[in-house]
Amino acid sequence: MDAGTEELRDAHDVLSEWYAKNLTGLLESMPVERAMLDLFAEVTAAVGPEVADVGCGTGRLLPYLASRGLSPRGVDLSPKMVEVARRDNPGFAYEVADVRALPFADASLAGVVCWYSLIFLAPDARTPAFTELARVVRPGGYLIAAFKHGDGTRRRNLPGGRVAELGIDFDRYWLSPREMEDLLTAAGYTLVFQGSTPAEGSEPPYGYMLARRNLPA
Repeated sequence: MDAGTEELRDAHDVLSEWYAKNLTGLLESMPVERAMLDLFAEVTAAVGPEVADVGCGTGRLLPYLASRGLSPRGVDLSPKMVEVARRDNPGFAYEVADVRALPFADASLAGVVCWYSLIFLAPDARTPAFTELARVVRPGGYLIAAFKHGDGTRRRNLPGGRVAELGIDFDRYWLSPREMEDLLTAAGYTLVFQGSTPAEGSEPPYGYMLARRNLPA
């Protein structure tokens, strides 16, 4: 494991209980995010129920996905996040894994959810990660991603925020919709839908992309 990945894992171990306290129930107040997950669930169900939330954190999305007829599993880099997910959102399978080495067989999933989990990929990690996200999804299956708009600049945390207060730090990269689409296309996906929310205060626009795994030629 490289130093950046190790730092990210350890930081999210520390963040796990903060996430459990502060993100529980957040989806209920975010109609755009529910609508995007509903769209994903509807189109993916026609392919199959087996999906994975890659970068699942505390597992907060899995009950919602299950309520929409899917059979979700969770994967996260952080062992502590997986521990909290098993505690707070039981009844689902969770595993510790890197997005570049997923614990799923080739073409074994109807879809994958990447909810703000791809914003941590350094430049040299992006192609391997998107390639792996294509490997595990069967042709005709779907990937949905939520991300933050940006120019790809490496970002660290600003002093005074909750992360600084916890004594941790890690890299993040906010990509443009064009770069996200290019990565998906190169991995063997075709964009189906994209949308975004307006910037609010210091927060950038949030982006959403739904893409379909290409069928064999």
